[in-house]
Amino acid sequence: MDKKKKYQGRMHGLQRELMERWYRKLHEIYEQDRKEAVYIMISGNPVELIRAFDMEPVYPEINALQLAIRKQALPALLKAEEMGYSTDNCNYVKADVGMFFMNSPTSLGTRIPKPALILCNFVGCNTYIKWFEHLAEYTGSPLYMLDIPFMRHEEPTQDDINYVVNQLKEIIEILENITGRKFDIDKLREIVRKAKIMEELWAKVKDLAKAKPAPFDAYFDSTTMMGPLYVYRGTDDGIRFFEEAIKEFEEKIEKGIGTVPEEKFRVVVEGPPPYPYFRVMRDLLAKWGAVAVQSTYSTVGGIWEFGFRHDENDPLKAIALHMITANLPNRNYLQRYEQIRRYIKEWHADALIIHGVKSCRLFSCGQGDMREFFIQEIGVPTLYIESDLEDPRYFSPAQMQNRIDAFFEALEHKKAISKV
Repeated sequence: MDKKKKYQGRMHGLQRELMERWYRKLHEIYEQDRKEAVYIMISGNPVELIRAFDMEPVYPEINALQLAIRKQALPALLKAEEMGYSTDNCNYVKADVGMFFMNSPTSLGTRIPKPALILCNFVGCNTYIKWFEHLAEYTGSPLYMLDIPFMRHEEPTQDDINYVVNQLKEIIEILENITGRKFDIDKLREIVRKAKIMEELWAKVKDLAKAKPAPFDAYFDSTTMMGPLYVYRGTDDGIRFFEEAIKEFEEKIEKGIGTVPEEKFRVVVEGPPPYPYFRVMRDLLAKWGAVAVQSTYSTVGGIWEFGFRHDENDPLKAIALHMITANLPNRNYLQRYEQIRRYIKEWHADALIIHGVKSCRLFSCGQGDMREFFIQEIGVPTLYIESDLEDPRYFSPAQMQNRIDAFFEALEHKKAISKV
């Protein structure tokens, strides 16, 4: 049986269909000037609450990364820099702001509606605060700053939970005033119930990468799946997407089909992808038969593979717990170390790859210490590379290839020696 196959499968096609449908829906809201769009962040967001009012989420991060992955980000970055944004500012911010002031359509040619509410769910990264303050000033839209306590302990305190729940109640009042609709707790419970089903399915998807060979790449393909995971969480469409993804991956496992013709190395990847060179980066790893079996970036919006689920019986508390406990940016570095250590052990990885992002302090600060910890304390071969998630000027394909080739040559030699 020929195990070679095309890079993209049924999951990728369904993802494109769903994301294009979402952008078309946003364009319809824009054209009709309806007050139905709420700007929120990926990390630990309360999208279920927004859906309970039939509002549509808009994720500036997704708009920015779509520009980058389609190689359309640089003009927007330059526009933001012309306005005074520093070269060291988060490039998600600059791409989003530049796109706004250039009055540019999305990469699909559609338009983003003006927000009825800008809801900054501040989780971990203080750049979110200034980003959404700027968006509120530029659009003239109301801003609510949802403050999430940092995950200081293994479990949140009751005071922390109450603090977030009380803010959610304030948001409910704001959404009632914007929409003219009364809050329906039963409707929220049903949306949260569907979110829990999606989380179960996503956790199962992640678990399937333990198979040898892995049926998907948990860095690149997981990034693809993150679109429906966040845009459609709490919906029937989101559930169907992951049911179909599981079906496809289980078929591959049954047939012994992996993501590369021959899986030689299983890696865990830390950090966001270099979106302007997404396919290039994938090919550089695939050349060595390297497949990511887990990634930290795929958990920026929720760490569901370790058991957290929304509970429809107490939906506001469940949303609060998700934002406090179950997303990567709101956790400390020691918790992140433990997450990666579990990935390496439970997903049977050979190595760790750390991708430092020049414009993202949240992810990149401390990664040098992380590399030393996993090499010296855990004994895991670790490669540190650096570029950016948005700006193509910080990626050199030749230099990246040299770093990756040297690492896997050494890893290949180490494996050969161990078999002697």
